[in-house]
Amino acid sequence: MIEHGILLDHSREQRLGFDEAIYAAGKTVAQLDAIVAQAIGARARRLFTRLDAEKYHSLARAHREALDFDDVSRTAVLGKRPRPASTARIAILTGGSSDVGVSREAARTLEYYGQASLHIADVGVAGLWRLLDRVEEIRPMRVVIAVAGMEGALPSVVAGLVPGVVIALPTSVGYGVAEGGRTALHSALASCAPGLLTVNIDNGYGAACAALRVLGTGS
Repeated sequence: MIEHGILLDHSREQRLGFDEAIYAAGKTVAQLDAIVAQAIGARARRLFTRLDAEKYHSLARAHREALDFDDVSRTAVLGKRPRPASTARIAILTGGSSDVGVSREAARTLEYYGQASLHIADVGVAGLWRLLDRVEEIRPMRVVIAVAGMEGALPSVVAGLVPGVVIALPTSVGYGVAEGGRTALHSALASCAPGLLTVNIDNGYGAACAALRVLGTGS
């Protein structure tokens, strides 16, 4: 697809265990149509991220119908997903309901690779009892993705309570000094919780890929 300015990394799955996601935000509708058409022709699966509703509805009808589109996470899946494992090894926690779009991107990425996740929403530290009420469910998880904006305290608190790998996923939710997610990002980077890992602001896909690497599986 060089004529569309696209050269996909088809060997990524062999190298890493997971294939190249299609970042839709920087691509034209024509480029996305070409990618979907090529994947359908090759009977290949594809995960699309940052695909907004307007761009999705501008795709060719046959391509829209071939995609499983989720407006909340702005993701779309082409092709059959593997059946998720019956037991979740990854938990995804959100500080507030405003963080759900980012957490859904992580969850949908995990689903694409057949990984079930325990999703617990609205357990931010402003009402710490909500997290403490669920901590025994969270403790057995191999990986915990803690999603939070504002002051971003949730990942540090979680990393002090559970033994598994904790991945901080800061979000751009917030205003004033918290606007844009930089306060949440800096909070995670400056955390005194030992071993806390951090991905970039709103990077649900990256947090899911990190979790897949921890588990040693991408497919």
